[in-house]
Amino acid sequence: MRWNWQRPEWPNFRYDAARLRSAETQFLKGAGVVVGTMHHLDGEAQRGLTIEIISQETVDSSAIEGEVLDRASVQSSVAKQLGFAAPERRANAAEAGAAELMVDLYQSYARPLTDQQLFDWHKMLMHGRRDIKDIGAYRTHADPMQIVSGPLHAPQVHYEAPSSEQVPAEMQAFVQWFNDSAPNGTTPLAAITRAGIAHLWFESIHPFEDGNGRIGRAIAEKALAQALEAPTLTALAEAIHRHRKAYYMELHRASETNEIDAWLEWFANIVLEAQARTITRIRFLIEKARMFDRLNGRINMRQEKALLRMFAEGPDGFVGGLSARNYQTITDATSATTTRDLAELVELNALRRTGERRYARYNLNVDIE
Repeated sequence: MRWNWQRPEWPNFRYDAARLRSAETQFLKGAGVVVGTMHHLDGEAQRGLTIEIISQETVDSSAIEGEVLDRASVQSSVAKQLGFAAPERRANAAEAGAAELMVDLYQSYARPLTDQQLFDWHKMLMHGRRDIKDIGAYRTHADPMQIVSGPLHAPQVHYEAPSSEQVPAEMQAFVQWFNDSAPNGTTPLAAITRAGIAHLWFESIHPFEDGNGRIGRAIAEKALAQALEAPTLTALAEAIHRHRKAYYMELHRASETNEIDAWLEWFANIVLEAQARTITRIRFLIEKARMFDRLNGRINMRQEKALLRMFAEGPDGFVGGLSARNYQTITDATSATTTRDLAELVELNALRRTGERRYARYNLNVDIE
């Protein structure tokens, strides 16, 4: 009995709820901060933030699986599906499908989970695929569903899921538990605990031929949104992507036992990191609005263009800071004009400078702590 689903107690996971009590409380407090901070954004800024978070989650969830999506194309697709105006940019099948899934998650978070919703999500993800037999349906192939690495002649099996013939019954039990454990269900569970169990349980079943990781993370996001009773995303995939190696290692460890305290504690830390990242992003947008209000009529078009480009990089900014050469590339300014423009932006407290001469680097002067 190497895998969790082969053990007699499956799927009765064992854990100490008290060990997550502090994280659960912190998550709910953080949700209040998110709601309160969002009130400082106007309608346009809130729409922009929604598009940005959904798009980033779409890109990062695919990146965890090694699939690279074009962020601008995903953003355009997300905006259109939400009914907002967007720059015309053609998304390929993978980008459009992944974006459609995340928008559906955002809009339908409150609905009970069903097999049909999972099938619809799978169709969205597999749009345009010709190498998948079962699209919009649970797998039916007779071969073992394995996660392997290494050469074909000597593969290393990291996990083997239940056989295809077991999947319908396994998924029936999972979907029933997910809905029963919802905030308005018969046996409600705390937010992070429920999301962590849901993700691990779904990944253990691995019911589809492909796309299990992305759908499993969407299920976890659905659980968190239902707990908050708000159409929001916690930026879970973004945080997991930053700890991708540890994520796979923890999932592997958890797949060998039904004692899941270690998995839930790791997952809780990821959720809290994701939430903190979201709060930082909201504060960053507030600082952007404040800065441009303060600088209105005091900067030229080159300076405005450069600042907008810097804000577009997000809270982390340019790696190593903006250089004079970066500024020239963005604005087409001459060397002398660049020196003067940057000095003015420092004097106006829009930028902070470190270093001297050709080693000078500039960062946005914003407080997002």
